[in-house]
Amino acid sequence: MNNKQLTIIKIGGNVIDNSANLHQFLLDFTALPGDKILVHGGGKIATELGESLGVEAKMVEGRRITDIETLRIVTMVYAGLINKNMVAQLQATGSNAIGLTGADGNIIKAKKRPVKEIDYGFVGDLDEHSVSAETLDSLLKAGLVPVLCAITHDGDTQLLNTNADTIASSVAVAMSQLYETRLVYCFEKKGVLKDVNDDDSVVREIKTSEFEALKADGTVQGGMIPKLHNAFEAIKKGVSAVYIGKANELNELAGGTFGTKMNP
Repeated sequence: MNNKQLTIIKIGGNVIDNSANLHQFLLDFTALPGDKILVHGGGKIATELGESLGVEAKMVEGRRITDIETLRIVTMVYAGLINKNMVAQLQATGSNAIGLTGADGNIIKAKKRPVKEIDYGFVGDLDEHSVSAETLDSLLKAGLVPVLCAITHDGDTQLLNTNADTIASSVAVAMSQLYETRLVYCFEKKGVLKDVNDDDSVVREIKTSEFEALKADGTVQGGMIPKLHNAFEAIKKGVSAVYIGKANELNELAGGTFGTKMNP
């Protein structure tokens, strides 16, 4: 285990959609000490572009169905417009960023999700062999800051749309073999809340053993359940800590007062 620290941060669409919030977030990201990797989703921009081109977004339980037309749009938006805009802004803040899909350098190889009850189309699933930690490590050693979008590939010419939360978790687990790795999910809330209507009712720390009880009493519900499940899976597989919190509180991360911390 390398004693060097690495922070992997996943930023959600709600920040990407607001240019002032995104600019501040990227300033805070650059100010974080040590090596870092940024993972981003797509926000509303892909949906809006699709609608303007007559391609309606199809969602099932919050997950996008990716047919061939949708894949073209999300590739243009995630890997092009959003990724390169973020890289350009990071360069201006002093981060020597490099924007990547999973196909670049064969960094993330996915498998097309098998059709069961639902055909998700060109969606990629990851396993423990998907992420090339060695390639990411070589970029970090070269002084670069990888910025990964939610597009992967299958190694046989096909691009795939992959959940950005899953990418962040898989990258964190792979990199934990080489670094002391912490994973941060940034979204619109200050963390896991005791009361969803009270933004200041943040649960500061959750242990793996407490997760089931928090689900049972309704503290953790809806979309937070898979997010926390991913978080505890990452801890189980070697990630030192996982934080969930608001993007504009990122500079509190170094002081340990950021959002909710998941512990083993």
